[in-house]
Amino acid sequence: MEERRRLPYKVDREFLDEGALDEIGEKNESKPSLLNKIKGSLRCNGPRVKSCMLGTFPVFSWLPRYKFKEDALGDLISGISVGIVQLPQGMAYALLASVPPVFGLYSSFYPVLIYFIFGTSRHISVGTYAVMSVMIGGVVDRHAPDSDFEIWDNVTNSSIIDIVARDKHRVQIAAAVTLLSGVFQILLGVIQFGFVVTYLSEPLVRGYTTGAAIHVVVSQLKYAFGIKPNRYSGPISLIYTVLEICSLLPQTNIGTLVVSIITIVCLVAAKEFNIWLKKKIPVPLPIELIAIIIATVISWKVNLEERYGVDVVGDIPSGLQAPEVPAVSLFGHIIGDAFALAVVGYGIAISLGRIFALKYGYKVDSNQELLALGLSNLVGGFFQCFAISCSMSRTMVQESTGGRTQVAGALSAVVILIITLWIGTLFEDLPKAVLAAIIFVNLHGMLKQFWDIPALWRSNKIDMLVWIVTFIFTVLLNPDIGLAASIAFSLLTIIFRTQLPKYSLLGQVADTDIYKPVEEYGLARQVPRILIFRSSATLYFANAEMYQEALAEKTGIDITKILSIKKKMEKKRKRHEKKMAKKAKKELKKKKKQKTDIKQIATIDVDDAPDPTLPKAIILDLSPVNFLDTVGVKTIKSIWRDYGEINIEVVLACCQNGVVESLQDGGFFNDKVTKSCLFNTIHDAVLYCQSEKPRRQSYEDYEEDSEEEVGGLLSGFLFKFNSVTK
Repeated sequence: MEERRRLPYKVDREFLDEGALDEIGEKNESKPSLLNKIKGSLRCNGPRVKSCMLGTFPVFSWLPRYKFKEDALGDLISGISVGIVQLPQGMAYALLASVPPVFGLYSSFYPVLIYFIFGTSRHISVGTYAVMSVMIGGVVDRHAPDSDFEIWDNVTNSSIIDIVARDKHRVQIAAAVTLLSGVFQILLGVIQFGFVVTYLSEPLVRGYTTGAAIHVVVSQLKYAFGIKPNRYSGPISLIYTVLEICSLLPQTNIGTLVVSIITIVCLVAAKEFNIWLKKKIPVPLPIELIAIIIATVISWKVNLEERYGVDVVGDIPSGLQAPEVPAVSLFGHIIGDAFALAVVGYGIAISLGRIFALKYGYKVDSNQELLALGLSNLVGGFFQCFAISCSMSRTMVQESTGGRTQVAGALSAVVILIITLWIGTLFEDLPKAVLAAIIFVNLHGMLKQFWDIPALWRSNKIDMLVWIVTFIFTVLLNPDIGLAASIAFSLLTIIFRTQLPKYSLLGQVADTDIYKPVEEYGLARQVPRILIFRSSATLYFANAEMYQEALAEKTGIDITKILSIKKKMEKKRKRHEKKMAKKAKKELKKKKKQKTDIKQIATIDVDDAPDPTLPKAIILDLSPVNFLDTVGVKTIKSIWRDYGEINIEVVLACCQNGVVESLQDGGFFNDKVTKSCLFNTIHDAVLYCQSEKPRRQSYEDYEEDSEEEVGGLLSGFLFKFNSVTK
């Protein structure tokens, strides 16, 4: 093994406590007032206005500098390719949203143009997305079930469904929930709430999308088998739906099933062939578009609907819909669903956007992305669109075909516009089973995420648990409630991690100023008569008691027992002094001794020298502590006081600025206890404890907790023992 090269490294200075460091560094204690902060935020000047405009409308910052020679051809090819992929996906995902297929095309046009203006990611392809579509489908079917549109047919003497009225009402519901989710996203963006995505960890998102994919698969089984199961809502509705589909399998339409199987087999084979051709052709073959063209032609020639009862897409109106205000009266019933859509759509889009931004070296503004998606959904709601997000498959197509900017997205919207205006009616004979087959094949990427489980088992079992629990919640509780429950569980794991931290004693690595856990580093040696204690988590009310227990366990000092013995000895000494005083008084009467003699007889010298078996000092390494609540401050005060009672000095090391401020605000410092007990590094604290300097604070003068504080601590079960009152 090659010997490590050692470079000279030397620091020559006296050890510094926090107070001395503040003086040397000339720390600025003044803080701007709230009024000054408001004035500063409202101050307006030319550069600030320009920055605000370019931040709100990012297109004006990059479009004037657009490089036609370098980017135009790639964006053109990419835009056409993505537009072709958008056509079958838009129509298929409209079925997931329980609205007519043409509205999937609208959702692939208007929102894309809005994102082109306001978005900050150059590569993601926004538009219809399977998870979002199935969530909207659940809302739509819950508020507009088929049973609400049954009418009596006098010709057949049976009830039939008024499809026209049903679809019209469902479109209104989808548009209303889309608009409201856009409003939520805009509001979250205005108040700079983009950090909410940090609560959507990668295991949570991947487990959630996998669970949502199961909902997508189940929702499309009726089109693949040609059956008509009832729609269930509420928890475990997926199980009821699967059971009913199994009971209806004997009623399967054979023609529909054959169309589904042939389409799935052909799509899988064609995609594998596409992968083989990837290195030979610059643009992948539009497999889905070819499939729907061939299926439409065959369905039209063979007349699958009339001869075999195969359900087809039906009427597709040409042109665009006039804008319409969604039904505001529905907002009160769908507000929870709208918020879930807002969070899920944003979380998926920003996650994918950051991946490509990191790959190509640019920045994605999380708050601006909220505004961009919110405006896309807001405008889309007025044009009967349903909520959009970012599609992984289309984004990969856009990136792999040379797309470098959102010009590719705008061109894909132009392709959809052309199809909607003139070509859409040609697909009226397209079997819905083909669209269901396209969805099944496109979901294979999400279903492959099951392989995350063994990978997470090897890397991080807590993340694996988050993945599995998120998947189960999503499948059983439906995507909207499942998301909320999953986030709550994910946050709960964080609480458990802080409640079960790793405690360790640190030792000095030989000939360095570096301190590491002695149980992990063989050459780390404890400093004689100095104990350095560290917790891997922050210190707050949930783990304050465990912090004190671990300190006692690691140091081997039963502070409760020692203080109890000391208290008993103190009482014994007072009783002995009292007894001797009485005895002296009796002797005085008999022998008439002087008062001074009484003092000499009554006074008992007590050896107050420190116990050599106990450490001289304990250093609390607070480097992992990023905040302290009132309970945390009281815990440190209690440790300081109790160990000081037995002549063990307690000093604090590696305190962050926020921790120092919390100690100051919590009343830790006073005239006797100053910042001279705080040190910026562990080594400074060790050098101080090794010095022969007198203690800078007197424990006897330290301000005691009031009875109310002690009572509050006891009632909150924060301490196992009573604080000792001097």
